[in-house]
Amino acid sequence: MTRPTDSPTGVNDQTGASLGDRAAFALLEFREGRQQALGDLIREASPLLWHTVRAQGVAHQEADDVVQHTWAALVKHAHTITEPHAVLKWLLVTARRAAWEAVRKTRDDAKRRAELPDDSPDHPASLPSSDPLPDTQVLQEERDQMLWNSFRQLPERCQELLRLVSLADRPDYRAISSAIGMPMGSIGSTRGRCLAKLRTILDEQGDFSWTT
Repeated sequence: MTRPTDSPTGVNDQTGASLGDRAAFALLEFREGRQQALGDLIREASPLLWHTVRAQGVAHQEADDVVQHTWAALVKHAHTITEPHAVLKWLLVTARRAAWEAVRKTRDDAKRRAELPDDSPDHPASLPSSDPLPDTQVLQEERDQMLWNSFRQLPERCQELLRLVSLADRPDYRAISSAIGMPMGSIGSTRGRCLAKLRTILDEQGDFSWTT
């Protein structure tokens, strides 16, 4: 295992390092029993995670709980993350998935609180299923599989950028710039070129709908 002295920037002083490098350093330090770097990371990266969670539709107060859950998950899995430089992306993906789950639970609770039809032979107490029709679901799964196969053909830099940009409805270019070390002024144009490459790959696949 890489030791903290072999940090992502080559020294313990993280001044000038990207947020992704500082996250990797914090993980390595935590594994060695030193928690200060992780505490610094929590204070620095929590606003980014909170913004990501809120962008998925989670309420203000509940977003704080989701962010705390994300950090707790990192501590729990700290020794199973094989690539330290993937820590920041791991945090963002974990926060986004937890946000989706929180939104789903909120919607389910709202449905359960909704007024049900009279429980009588003429008005059975049941709600219509919201599940997609089988044929629709199959088509969606095929489309998603084609999309991800094409996405994996993009250069690694494009994959990394598009993942981060897709994490919020209104991506924070400053945070993304810090996370991957790309100038803010280059993010928009690079994103456009990456999407154009993805569209070209998908067009070569044949029948693919961007709006399904």
